[in-house]
Parts: sequence; C-alpha cells; structure tokens
Amino acid sequence: MFKKLFSGLMGGASAGDSEGSTKASEPVEYKEYLIVSQPDNQSGQFRVSGWISKLDGEGVTHEHRFERSDMLPGRDACDAMMVAKAQRFIDEVGEDMFIPDPRNASQT
Repeated sequence: MFKKLFSGLMGGASAGDSEGSTKASEPVEYKEYLIVSQPDNQSGQFRVSGWISKLDGEGVTHEHRFERSDMLPGRDACDAMMVAKAQRFIDEVGEDMFIPDPRNASQT
C-alpha cells in the first residue's frame, strides 16, 4: 500500500502507462452527471482531462470534454483532481456546458 502511494507521489508510472491517452477510470456520479477521468500521460506526468455526461429526459446522452492544464505526477491524484474540478464546474455552469460554442460553428 505504501509503495503504491509513494510511487504515485514521486511520479512513478507502471509498465502499463504509456505516453498519450490512458484508460478511462470508472465513472463517478454527481448530481445526475457522470464524471469520467481519462488523463493524458505526458512524459510521466498526467494532465487532468476526461468527460462529463448527462442523460436528459428524452434518453439522449450529452457529453462535454473536460480538459485542464494541471499536471500531476500520479494517476490516482490526477483522477481525484479531475473529479473535484468537474464537480465545481458542474456547480458553476450546470447544463450550459452542453450548449454549442458559437466560435466553433462554421462561418457561412
């Protein structure tokens, strides 16, 4: 147990952790939203990123890609920060996160 904790604090990566996107974590439910951490592994550091999704009343799943610039040396710490930041984002923005950004619309 202490070895795993110490390894995460010191930036130790397991043999399965390769450069790039990592395997998604188990979803965490928060206020009818699902938060899924899927950090990017960048040279032994993990970037806070993942998905926030919600099923609406009509059975349609809405997803929002959640990416932050925070980098952490351990996957477990990164997953915990992803959940904390996503919960705060949900509290502040709510369902408005699913409104399309007009800056990304094609100009006609």
